[in-house]
Amino acid sequence: MSDLTPQSETPTPTTDKITQAARETIYLCNFRVSVDGEWLCLRELNDISLTPDPEPAHEDPKDPITIERLNLMNMAKLSIKGLIESALNLGRTLDSDYAPLQQFFVVMEHCLKHGLKAKKTFLGQNKSFWGALELVEKLTPEAGEITASVKDLPGLKTPLGRGRAWLRLALMQKKLSDYMKTIINRKDLLSEFYEPNALMMEEEGAVIAGLLVGLNVIDANLCMKGEDLDSQVGVIDFSMYLKDGGPSSKSAEGDGQITAILDQKNYVEELNRHLSASVNNLQAKVDALEKSNTKLTEELAVANNRIITLQEDVERVKEESSYQLESNRKALRSESGEGPALGETRKQLKEETLLRLDVEKELEVQIGMKQEMELSMKMLEKDVCEKQDALAELRQQLDDLRLINQQLSHKSQSADSSSKQKSEAVARLEDKISQMSSTIRQLENSEKHLAKQARNLNSAAGKLLQLQQ
Repeated sequence: MSDLTPQSETPTPTTDKITQAARETIYLCNFRVSVDGEWLCLRELNDISLTPDPEPAHEDPKDPITIERLNLMNMAKLSIKGLIESALNLGRTLDSDYAPLQQFFVVMEHCLKHGLKAKKTFLGQNKSFWGALELVEKLTPEAGEITASVKDLPGLKTPLGRGRAWLRLALMQKKLSDYMKTIINRKDLLSEFYEPNALMMEEEGAVIAGLLVGLNVIDANLCMKGEDLDSQVGVIDFSMYLKDGGPSSKSAEGDGQITAILDQKNYVEELNRHLSASVNNLQAKVDALEKSNTKLTEELAVANNRIITLQEDVERVKEESSYQLESNRKALRSESGEGPALGETRKQLKEETLLRLDVEKELEVQIGMKQEMELSMKMLEKDVCEKQDALAELRQQLDDLRLINQQLSHKSQSADSSSKQKSEAVARLEDKISQMSSTIRQLENSEKHLAKQARNLNSAAGKLLQLQQ
C-alpha cells in the first residue's frame, strides 16, 4: 500500500516530524476498512492470501489494489460525513485550522494519488496529481479562474502544493464535486496520468465524486498566502473516527455548550474590535473635517475682509472720480482756451475710469469666491453632522456589544463552574466505585473462608458419624 503511506527514500528536514506522526497513526497496511453504522471498523488481513489467481475470470475481491480502493472510499465517506455534521453543529464559516477539514483534504490527496503513473524527469521519477487537475480547465472553461489563481499564489514551488491549493479553492467555490465528475467521466484523458486499476479509473472514484455534492452546504474561508502547502505531511489520523466510550453523553453535551458559548464570545470580541477600529477611523475623519472647517472659516473671514476693503476702495475711487470730473468741468468752463490742459484732464479721467473698472472686476471675482466658500462650508457642515450621527450609532452598537460580551462572559463562567461541579461529581462516583470494589473483594474473601469452614464441618460431621457406627 505504497500510495497510502508517505514515501521518503532519502532523509529530509521533516523526517522526525513524519516519524512522530507515524507513531500516533494507524495505517491501512494490513487492515480492511469498513463502516459499521457511524464508526470505523478495522479487520486484520493476515489470514487473507494476496497472491492473485494466474488466470482470473473476474476482479479478485482480495486483490491488494481493490482493498486499497475500498479503504480509501470508506475513509472518504467517513471524512465527508464527519465534516458535514461537525460544520452544521458548529454553525459558522470554516477556516484552515479546523481539524475535520484538514483531514478531509488529506483523504482527498490520498485518493488522487492512488494509482498515479510515475513520470521520469531529469531529477528522477515524480508522481503528482496536479497534471490531472489541470485537465479540468480544458474540459470546463470556468475552472480556468482557479488554475490561474493557483499559479499566481506566491510561495508554491511544487506541483503537490499547487494541487493542494486547487482543492481548497474548488471547495470554497462549491465546485469540487462538479469538477471531479468532469474529469472522472473522461477516463480516456485520465489514462495518461493513472494506472487502469487506480481509484479515479474505477467505480469508487465516481462514488466519491457523488459524495462530494454534500459539501456544498458548508461555507469555508481558507487563507493560503501564509500556509506552507509544499511541505505539509499528509497522514490520515484515524483517532478522529474511532469510537471512544469513556466520557458520558451529558459531559459531551456540556462541552458542546461551552464550546458554543466560547465561539459566540470570540465572535463578539472580534466584532467589537472591528467596530472599535471603525469608530477610531470615523473619529479621525471627523477631526480632519473639523480642522478643514476651521481653516476654511479663517479663509472665509480673510476673504470677507478683503471684499470689505475692496468695496471701500471702490467707494473712494468713485468719490475721487466724481470730484475729479467736477473739477475738470469747472476747469473747462473757466479755462476754455487752454487746449493742452483739457487733453491732460481727459487722459487722467480715462485712467481713473479704467482703474475703477479693474477694481469692480476684482470685486466681482471676490464675491464669487465668497459664495463658493459659503457653499462648501454648508456642505462640510452637513457632512460633519452625518459623520457625527454615524459615530453616535456606532458608539451605541459598541455599548450593546460590550453588554452582550459581559453576558457571554457570565455564561462562560457559569458553564465553567458547572463543568467543575460535574468533574467533582465524577471523582466522587469513582471513589465510591473503588470503595464498593474493595467491599466486594472483602465479601468474596469472607465467602471463601465460610465455604472452607463449611467443608471442614462437613468432614468433621462425617468422621463423627463413622465413629458412632
